[in-house]
Parts: sequence; C-alpha cells; structure tokens
Amino acid sequence: MPLLVNGVRVDPARPTGDMIRAHPHLEEKAKLLRSQPAQIVEPKGLLYVQQREFAVTTPKDGSVSILGSDDATTCHIVVLRHTGSGATCLTHCDGSDTEAEVALIMSSVKSFSSSTGCGRLEVHLVGGFNDDRQLSQKLTNQLLRAFDLQPEDVHLVTFCVTELNDREEQDIHFPIIYGIAVNVKTAEIFPATFPEKGPDEDLRSAHVLTGAPLTNIYDAKTEQLRIGPYFWGPFPHVDFWLEQDDAQILQNLSTSPLAEPPHFVSHIRSTLTFLKEHPFPSRSLFPDRKPRIYKKNEQGLWEQVCSDKI
Repeated sequence: MPLLVNGVRVDPARPTGDMIRAHPHLEEKAKLLRSQPAQIVEPKGLLYVQQREFAVTTPKDGSVSILGSDDATTCHIVVLRHTGSGATCLTHCDGSDTEAEVALIMSSVKSFSSSTGCGRLEVHLVGGFNDDRQLSQKLTNQLLRAFDLQPEDVHLVTFCVTELNDREEQDIHFPIIYGIAVNVKTAEIFPATFPEKGPDEDLRSAHVLTGAPLTNIYDAKTEQLRIGPYFWGPFPHVDFWLEQDDAQILQNLSTSPLAEPPHFVSHIRSTLTFLKEHPFPSRSLFPDRKPRIYKKNEQGLWEQVCSDKI
C-alpha cells in the first residue's frame, strides 16, 4: 500500500516541490521544527544512533526514553512509529541501500506492533539541504519511493528535508537541522545535539567507513546495546589518509565539505587511527565472535557487561 499524506497518496515520481505545494501543512510543520533551537540531550536515558545504524524500542522500555542522531549533512534521519504500540525506530540513512533499509526498519517496528489492533505507521523525515551534488534530493526521492513500495500504509507526518531544511550564507548552502531526537514515551520530535554519542564510537564509525550495511544496535526486549561482532580487512591507504592535512580530508572524505560540523575532520582522523590500530578486528576486538554488550546502570549511563553473564 502507498505512502500517504492526509489520506492522499504521494506520487514519488513527481518533484518534491509539487508535494509541498499540494500539502502546505508539511511546509508549516517543517518551519515550526526549524524554528526550534537544538536541545542538548544528555546521556541519561539516551540511545544515540550513528550513520547506518538503527534502533527500535517501545514506551515500556525502562532504560531508553530518547533515540537520537546528528551530524547529518546530506544524510537523512528517519523516525518510524506505530501509533498503537508506540514502537519507535530511528535510523540515520546515507543512501547506500535505501530500499533494503526501509524494508528493515518497517519489519522491526511491525515486530513490536503485530498484536496491536489499532494505530497506524507514521514516518518523519529530517535532514539534507540543497547541496551542490544534489545528493540530498536523491536521498529524499529514494526514501519517498521506498516507503511507497511497502505493503502497509505509511503516513508521512514530518517532511523537513533538502529544500525545506536549507539555509544560505554568502552563496554557500547549509542544513538548518543537523540532528534530531525522539522521545519514545511522548512521540515528541525535536532538533538536538549530543555531547556524548555512547560507547564504542570509533568502532561503530569504523564499521561504517569499511562499508557496513544498516545495522540494528539495540535489543529492546533485554534493553541491551549490542555492538558487533564486526569484521573488516586492512583499510586501504590508511597511512596516506592520516598524513593528509585537514583540508584534504574534508575535501575527499565528505559528501559536503563546506557544510560539515567543525568536529568532522577530528572524528574522521580518530576513526582512521582506530582502523590502523585494528586491521583485523576478528583478532583484536572480537576474538570470541561475541558482541560487546552494554546496559544502562542506575545513573542511566551505558555500562559494559560480560556476555557470559547473560
């Protein structure tokens, strides 16, 4: 069944401008979202989702109340929620395999909603801007098409992407919103930044840089964050990249060099250093082929637990 706005089917083949004109309330809602200052979300109760990761949970979760992600330039952050069960999924898409990714998050939310008699699936899309290479526009179109292909009705509720998330400064375009969070209990979605991005940040980034597919990082039934096991071979030309200056890294390893947040280069350097230190994670990080498992402690912070105690 199709992707719907106010009960009317969206035609993903038409320009997004047509859809915005046909449904002006989407633009009004995007304007409202853009006008909110980004809230700083502290680690307590937070599950941070990196690029090409997703997590799904429900309002019954005793550990996680906020799902969030940021640092999206051409990427889009997607929130999919079932209004009956409250099951909520957040993912950070970069266009690597959009159709498969949408099918994956659909099935993850449905797995928590199958026994719920009422309610509907609602999707919120945020991110991207009018970038020179039109990567944002391409991803917006891919996501609309992928949701339209799903067997269930999906209702598009928030559409703050690409041209609706763009600002211009001295002829240079930037996203307005780089990150969002969703409160799993209340369904509120708001612009957000995250001082702490959870455990194993370099490991998770290395997984993406080596070409990982979209990965589920959370088990809501056990309330555990599960990282890995991840495997890759030596990263090509890692020494070459680490020798480059900041401008070269920004120019060559970003999809939108002029619009990246200030910490982009230091983050990439840290990830490359990690890849150099761990050319074979099967030996150094996951010799037992088991995930690194974390649970929230009494302070609401992630704490590693031994997998043999589970």
